[in-house]
Amino acid sequence: MLSGLMKFLRACFRPSSDRYVHTSSEAGGRQDGLLWYKDSGQHINGEFSMAVVQANNLLEDQSQLESGCLSSHESGPYGTFVGVYDGHGGPETSRYINDHLFQHLKRFTSEQQGMSVDVILKAYQATEEGFLSLVTKQWPMKPQIAAVGSCCLVGVICGGTIYVANLGDSRAVLGRAVKATGEVLAIQLSAEHNVCIESVRQEMKSLHPDDSQIVVLKHNVWRVKGLIQISKSIGDVYLKKAEFNREPLYKKIPPS
Repeated sequence: MLSGLMKFLRACFRPSSDRYVHTSSEAGGRQDGLLWYKDSGQHINGEFSMAVVQANNLLEDQSQLESGCLSSHESGPYGTFVGVYDGHGGPETSRYINDHLFQHLKRFTSEQQGMSVDVILKAYQATEEGFLSLVTKQWPMKPQIAAVGSCCLVGVICGGTIYVANLGDSRAVLGRAVKATGEVLAIQLSAEHNVCIESVRQEMKSLHPDDSQIVVLKHNVWRVKGLIQISKSIGDVYLKKAEFNREPLYKKIPPS
């Protein structure tokens, strides 16, 4: 079973400059229905690969792998960056993250001369603020963009340290081989922000004590305002800014 799973997930990376799923013979990729994959080869911290299985014909998700591109003034190029952006409501947010988050991370790493938790936080914040600006500009012509969002899971490996940052309910898992037995242990590295989890529901209620509808059980599923399950994300501006949660958006939000 494990062997079959490893074959299924083997070697799947598309360069960040080509953010769409459609593969070509020139890119060396393969596509089987809504599954695509491509060998990524060697990277500065070893071999890395990714797989993408589309849930539907419109790809709302993005994934990104960058290596040797995070630098400080003193040490030169180092580090490996992996990003998984699980979009919902449309592809705009995940594509925006794919185009901007890593660039922000490089800039802050250079300014602070090294990787740190603060650098990652600043990159996330700059990406969120940038997408908010995009929504503000496009709102009059395209109000639906206010209801588009994305989970954002990032792993950065540098200097012998793994940094993991997460918004939403994607999960980072580390596989550790046990030499004595040959088994592989799965170690969870990130926590999900999904209101199906009791502690997350309690957090939402404590943050919004005056809103009895902040978390609603709908069709046996807990949802924020009865709409989405995740409590943190990039985008979803209509749930963060009241000025975007009004007509004409109401008529355009698809039923949950």
